[in-house]
Amino acid sequence: MSAPRVAAPERGLGLGPEPGSSTQTSHRLLAYSDALLSIIATVMILPVAHTKIHPDQKLGESVQQLLLAKIAVYLMTFLIVTVAWAAHVRLFQVIEHIDDVLALLNLACMMIITFLPYTFSLMASFPGVPFGIFLFSVCAVVIGLIQAVIVAYGFYHPHLLNQQIQESENQDFYKRHILKIILRGPVLCFLAAIFSFFFIPLSYVLLGLVIVFPHLTRLITWCKTKVLGQRSEEEEHHSMETFSFYLSEPLSKERVEAFSDGVYAIVATLLILDICEDNVPDPREVEEKFHSSLLEALSEYGPNYLAYFGSFVTIGLLWFVHHSLFLYVTKATRLMGLLNILSLAFIGGLPLAYQLTSEFAEKSHNEIEAIQVSCVITFFASIFQFAIWTTALLNEEETLHAFARYGGKEHAFMFAKLALYPCVSLGAFFLTCLLSEFSTAIFHLMQIVIPFAFLALRIFVRISLTAMKSVMSLSRRKVVLLEEEEACLSPNETLS
Repeated sequence: MSAPRVAAPERGLGLGPEPGSSTQTSHRLLAYSDALLSIIATVMILPVAHTKIHPDQKLGESVQQLLLAKIAVYLMTFLIVTVAWAAHVRLFQVIEHIDDVLALLNLACMMIITFLPYTFSLMASFPGVPFGIFLFSVCAVVIGLIQAVIVAYGFYHPHLLNQQIQESENQDFYKRHILKIILRGPVLCFLAAIFSFFFIPLSYVLLGLVIVFPHLTRLITWCKTKVLGQRSEEEEHHSMETFSFYLSEPLSKERVEAFSDGVYAIVATLLILDICEDNVPDPREVEEKFHSSLLEALSEYGPNYLAYFGSFVTIGLLWFVHHSLFLYVTKATRLMGLLNILSLAFIGGLPLAYQLTSEFAEKSHNEIEAIQVSCVITFFASIFQFAIWTTALLNEEETLHAFARYGGKEHAFMFAKLALYPCVSLGAFFLTCLLSEFSTAIFHLMQIVIPFAFLALRIFVRISLTAMKSVMSLSRRKVVLLEEEEACLSPNETLS
């Protein structure tokens, strides 16, 4: 069944709600939803970060027995929450206006989403017990069903839809297509809930498919097109689909930035919550042990404060790099959105790095392992930012501002800014392997040097570019002089 080809929806089209009517724009609802979803995705790290590891306990054994399983479950649940966020983005590209019923349905969806961290805590603490994964899967199914009800309600009241879909003669095609994509995840989660009582590993595989299934189907479709030379009806009409998971389809750049800012803000906030909870001395202990000297009591928490400021600086500078990158991004493709989500997943792991490095105050035997874990988290958070930049350069005319493209005046500076954290964190990781006795000093030196490196980066890039231009101009002069000398020589002299 064919459908009319219409352009992808854009914000602001249509007449909008009339003053005094019950219909409203969805901007504030979307801002609230983005903030809530970013908070829920980020607090998933708390059960992992608050895993108790005694200073005299070997971190290697702890990672194998506790942290590794929790980190794997955290990454999976974080990505599933971001899939729900992406579905929310696409859904409200179709529904541009809301009424009271849609606002309440969205609140019901957000209520179930806020319950997900508790189900994750059960999954992380009891990975071999089926009830945790069953409860998480049921919540995901209910979220999908509420989103399906939102779609049905929106198409029952067409004045809430995007202007292009309102004018379409075949709204049923859009409705079926949107519902089919919305219900993919809930169907897989429903199967995961059933198999959790029979074979738990299969349930985890099905939940993993929720994350990769949209990209897997696109890859299969692309392979069929290349091998068989045939294109399905869905592939033929992908250019006019307004709600899909195609890798090349642009996301809303504004909502990507809003969700990302929310994650960075919540991660930074979680650090100070840990300081307030764990680094306030007991009044009785201050009176008895330190003779009522609060300053002396607080001096014992010095390494904890150093770990806090170092972690906050890391989060702040990574946000600064992210902000600088999206300042020059004109359109975020689906692949760029996926890489951004992977970067945010490791950003969410920075509270774990803080918890590990704050144990230096207790003279932990795990300093080297803690530093290496922190370097790995920082490396992957920053390398995925660099991957966003690389992906944007592949289609720079559509995705990047002219200043940041090849040959642009900001291209070299952006390259250096995005490459700084991956290089420094990777270098610190290998230095701690080679110079284990100085691991703590290397780690703290890295945290101190990087802010100053960002300040001096533009000057360094300008000096480097000037030096390169000078070397190239000298080489060109030499080539010109050689050509002039050869031109002045006779043929016999040239042969000799």
